[in-house]
Amino acid sequence: MSKKQTRYSPEVRERAVRMVFEHRGEHGSQWAAIQSIAAKIGCEAETLRLWVRRHERDHGLRPGVTTAEQDRLKQLEREV
Repeated sequence: MSKKQTRYSPEVRERAVRMVFEHRGEHGSQWAAIQSIAAKIGCEAETLRLWVRRHERDHGLRPGVTTAEQDRLKQLEREV
């Protein structure tokens, strides 16, 4: 049995991530905020957590490879 994969528009992803940051203070932890907001937009909490982590890396709030760097590496690998 395979899970149905749902694609969310960039606008929905951005809004959900923004909501996590805006409502973080209303919850005991970031994870609690993620769970609450994921339920409201109809996605899995883990999916939203991954979107939040990507946003944090892309904006220098968390160490790691940014989305732009990942895209550039993929492009370079295709050229080789």
